[in-house]
Order: sequence, then C-alpha cells, then structure tokens
Amino acid sequence: MFNWWQVLADDERQQWTLDPFVSVGPLAFGMTPNEISEALSGVTSEDQRHRFRCPANETVDIIVEGVYQKFGLELYYQQERLAGVVVDALRGPQVFVEGEALVGRSPSALEQWMLDRAENREPYSELTYMSAGVPGSDSLGAILDVQRAGDHLLTRPVFVPREALDDLSHFLPRNAWSRC
Repeated sequence: MFNWWQVLADDERQQWTLDPFVSVGPLAFGMTPNEISEALSGVTSEDQRHRFRCPANETVDIIVEGVYQKFGLELYYQQERLAGVVVDALRGPQVFVEGEALVGRSPSALEQWMLDRAENREPYSELTYMSAGVPGSDSLGAILDVQRAGDHLLTRPVFVPREALDDLSHFLPRNAWSRC
C-alpha cells in the first residue's frame, strides 16, 4: 500500500542552504529551466516536468512551472527565469537558514522562531502574514506555507526573490500557495 503521508527524516533529504533573495541550495533566482535541470542533474535522476503557457498575441509557448514531484520541488518561472521555489514538506530537500531547518516542521515552532528573530530587527520590518495567517520573513524571502501530512500540518516553504515582496500574494500563481 502507498503511504501518502510518509515524511522523510532530515537525514534522508538533501541538505540545502538558503541565501536570501539569491539562491536555495543549487538553485539561483533568475536561472533558466535548462540551467535548473543541469544544476539538479547530480542531485536527482528525475527530469523536470514543465507546464507551458502561451501569452496573448504570441505564437510560442513559454515555461511557467517546473516540477520534480518525487524529489519534492515546484519551481515557478517568470519570463523563463526562476522566480519561486516551493519545497515539499514530506519529501523535499531540507533548507537551512541561520542554522534553522525550514522544511517539514511544526508551523507554530517556526513561527515562534520567526517572532523571536523579529525582536532583534527594526519594528514592523520583518514579518508578513499571508491569508490564513501564514507567516513570512521579509528579510529571508521565505513564506512558511503549510502542507497536510495525515492529521498534521507541516511547513512547506516558498522562497522568492526580493522583487516579490512588492506584491507577494500575487507574485506567484495561485497554485503556488497551499489550500490548507
């Protein structure tokens, strides 16, 4: 029987580091889909599956989304350049920032870490809340979205470049955000 809710232990996941607004592990914002495939070729044998869209008055489809389903990554492109990285809570790579693991964690524990971190920063400059109370960090370019794991919710972070902060909820398509 297939176990839908199996969560990989941290030691079974790739270990990545977040460089805020620059990169998530080997993936740098602004990379093309081909550059991403090349960067991940030594990490996973899975091929990136693409979703295409044809802009109005154009004749050529462009890549807007890339998925590594088994590896646990969703990638969002704008003008065929990486503009968003979503890491699956159950099986995606573990992403660390400032020594803190962000993937597959209890949302309340990470929100508390973000609140504690915000106390050492300029007031009202650190935390952002999306719909349904999902917290984000303006200095990390990280939103701690959630994903169901059986009867529990775990963090499914969304990483974005700095320009996304101007209109965060509309920067990526609706399907980038969880519906929990």
